[in-house]
Amino acid sequence: MALDLRLQVKLSQQLVMTPQLQQAIKLLQLSRMELVDVVTQELAENPLLEEGTDPKDEREEQAVSGEEEVAPANENQPGEEVKAEAEGMSDIDWQTYLEGYSLSSGDSRDAYEDQEERPSYESLLTKQTSLIDHLMWQLSLSSIENDKRLAAAEIIGNLDDVGYLHASLEELASSSQLPVEVFEEALNLVRKFDPPGIACYNLQECLLLQLERLDLSESLAATILRDFISELEGRKYPVIAKALKVSVDEVLAAAKLISELDPRPGRAYNEEDVHYISPDIFVHKVGDEYVVTQNDEGLPNLRINSFYRSALTDSSSVDKKAGEYIQDKMRSAVWLIKSIHQRQRTIYKVTKSIVKFQRAFFDHGIEHLKPLVLRDVAEDIEMHESTVSRVTTNKYVQTPQGLFELKFFFNSGINTADGDSVASESVKNRIKEIVATEDPKKPYSDQKIVALLKEQEINIARRTVTKYREMLGIGSSTERKRLF
Repeated sequence: MALDLRLQVKLSQQLVMTPQLQQAIKLLQLSRMELVDVVTQELAENPLLEEGTDPKDEREEQAVSGEEEVAPANENQPGEEVKAEAEGMSDIDWQTYLEGYSLSSGDSRDAYEDQEERPSYESLLTKQTSLIDHLMWQLSLSSIENDKRLAAAEIIGNLDDVGYLHASLEELASSSQLPVEVFEEALNLVRKFDPPGIACYNLQECLLLQLERLDLSESLAATILRDFISELEGRKYPVIAKALKVSVDEVLAAAKLISELDPRPGRAYNEEDVHYISPDIFVHKVGDEYVVTQNDEGLPNLRINSFYRSALTDSSSVDKKAGEYIQDKMRSAVWLIKSIHQRQRTIYKVTKSIVKFQRAFFDHGIEHLKPLVLRDVAEDIEMHESTVSRVTTNKYVQTPQGLFELKFFFNSGINTADGDSVASESVKNRIKEIVATEDPKKPYSDQKIVALLKEQEINIARRTVTKYREMLGIGSSTERKRLF
């Protein structure tokens, strides 16, 4: 078969993802905090970008400070030239002037006569004490041998965030070239540190160690933990009482004591910092209407640097390489500003559409949340579903009903007895309310919750109730049962 070369013309359509379009899509799916980080990074890398203020704010600041330009009464009369006299600069006592604006207040402002005596800013910073820091501080106060001290430090370094030890003593001994006997003595020492129950291998050891600290190692609670922990987890109190030949009330009292122990002793030293959510958009009720407003607080107001803009205008004063660099950075800056504005407009449109579809929710609460899918909003604002999906991810709206993620308003529907449909989030909320009002000694089963929902004209299967209950983090009726 002969091979030959030939030319062929073919017409086709192809989707091209330009860098600018990729940047716009990336900014669209970023959260508010991530967008602030991106803008801050661009301000540091792109010299053509600068943070400006709103012209309205500038005019207000000038009006307050009295810096507005005032035309002279007679333009033909020349004004006097104002000269800065340097003689008076030396008369100012700058040391006293700066001390008046020190960080201290009151009488302590003059406590440091010399600048070298003043503490540094780093010494004023604080750091949260971690579990390892707390244990190492106690180890530093212990008078023990060097090998045992090294072994104890190795044990402390292998604890997890809640204080449990997962590495065996043999593994620790082989990695540090120390005898196992030394690690056994070090482990006994570390377990005497605060908080009680630290450096244990499992929950049973942790709770028994805490009872030992309370001088209750021979109590009924300790016996139950040693021999009947599986029955205790299953709340089989009559079985435990029959095996130990005690009353059920005594077993309940011991179980109550065990429930007051801390199963995660190191949790108090490793609590994560609270991360507050900043809403991307606000919905305010003004009269009978809902007004949607953007949250621009914290977002820099970007603009192009005037110096580089004038340099591009007068291209004769700029060489070729510098001109190409400025042009490239100019395109990047303009596209970033346009992408941010497009992102804000899209979030605004989506929120306006959500308010239109979920008006009953904004008026009366979660019980009146309606089923809604991405396609409904996409068709309403004439955008693609994928765009709506990106906009509603990690974006939050502050409403009269509270703070919600935009994804919250999109949920499936469940049929009611009258042929209408109710949102799944509303059903979850009703399940939460039913569980909150139940008797802790006789909690409702999933089948009973189905019957109670049916009385509210909501037809739902038991497996769906189980799925929603697990999504809400609510345990089964056995797990929710409380006898004390």
